[in-house]
Amino acid sequence: MPYIVKYSIKRIGLLIVTAFIILSITFFLVKMLPEGALPSNEAAAYAFCQDQVAKGFYIGLSAPTEQYGKMVFTITTAGKSVYFYRNPIIIQYGSWIKGIFTQWDWGVSSAISPQTDAISIIFERLKPTIIINIVALIISLPLGFIFGILAALKKNTVTDNVISTVVMIFISVPSFVVISLLMLLFCYSNNILPNSWPSDGASIGAYAKAMVIPVMALCFGTVAVFTRYTRAELTEVMSSEFLLLARTKGLSKTQCVVRHALRNSMVPIIPMIIGQFIGILSGSMVLEQLYSINGIGQLFVTCITKMDYNVLLVDMTVYTMIGLVANLLVDLSYGIVDPRIRMGAKAA
Repeated sequence: MPYIVKYSIKRIGLLIVTAFIILSITFFLVKMLPEGALPSNEAAAYAFCQDQVAKGFYIGLSAPTEQYGKMVFTITTAGKSVYFYRNPIIIQYGSWIKGIFTQWDWGVSSAISPQTDAISIIFERLKPTIIINIVALIISLPLGFIFGILAALKKNTVTDNVISTVVMIFISVPSFVVISLLMLLFCYSNNILPNSWPSDGASIGAYAKAMVIPVMALCFGTVAVFTRYTRAELTEVMSSEFLLLARTKGLSKTQCVVRHALRNSMVPIIPMIIGQFIGILSGSMVLEQLYSINGIGQLFVTCITKMDYNVLLVDMTVYTMIGLVANLLVDLSYGIVDPRIRMGAKAA
């Protein structure tokens, strides 16, 4: 079996184990929070509690008790009172794991959309977040590389100084400040672009127009980061001895940059690209809230404010898996960028 296949299988196995550990810790931490919200309607709250009893998270008793701590909910139906309490966290954890592995059941929403599967809510909100962040990354990458290469080739000149100054400004300014300024300039002052995300069923043109501001807000800082890293790595490589040797053998400056310098500088930059994508996802939480984008970033904040912990757990699972898969792709990409690197191969 090729070494790369063995290494990939090993890394995927470690990814699964790591995800299991992280999500288990997250479950216990979330369940230690104060009791989550229940549906405002009494009948819906009773139905939710009954569902939680069936899944092993709650216990329903005919008389109040102090054994299980604070009572979650009580109702009198058909002349009988039912008192609901939370099961011990370790029992809830066992029920949670069993539901996921046997029925792919991640729980139901208690406040955002009562009795709706939490995972279906996530899938509904995932599309706009992924689209906006991928578009921002696609635009940021070439711009960052172009400005970084230009600054490295024009090192210590006016061009380099201007680019470096602008880069430091945009790195220092948070994305939510940038989107606030963009909305003030293009939405409220001139009414050129919409000031919020369009509702479901809007035209493609409306979505494209609404993407301009959030994508721009995400791009400014990302382009600045890519520019800074590219300039730093390319400058270091261009001053190395092997590149000087290539020039003495007759290669032009352009040939040295394209064939050797860029290839070698990409090795440390590739992990930064994936890491920056995760950073964009994290930064989009505030942007989605400000621009009213119905994505998983806004959903994350909503889950916390409304104390809908089942949906919160699934949302955190998505972010965890995106981060772990991104790290896996980084490791596997090293050998593609630089053939001299053989991840998982035995030393000769």
